[in-house]
Amino acid sequence: MGALAKITAKGQITVPKEVRDRHGLKPGDRIEFVEENGKTWVRPRNRRAVDLFGILGPPPNGISLSDEELERAIQDAAEEQAAEEDERIIREWREGIE
Repeated sequence: MGALAKITAKGQITVPKEVRDRHGLKPGDRIEFVEENGKTWVRPRNRRAVDLFGILGPPPNGISLSDEELERAIQDAAEEQAAEEDERIIREWREGIE
């Protein structure tokens, strides 16, 4: 599983259609370039805060969170979900080259 893209004189690339389709990327979505161990990974960053609604489930009885605590909990959950997605992408990529 792989795809090629060409860098223009302005440093721009077009994400191949098969990659856009596979990851549900649409015009205006964002992607992130991550450098790790001498390799560069590209991962979609098209999640919005509303996409995370309900990810934490309801709080246990008697617990109330400050705005800061709630924001941190949402950030932690988003990072955990992104890390799981990264692991899946890397695993699929490695399976594709073996």
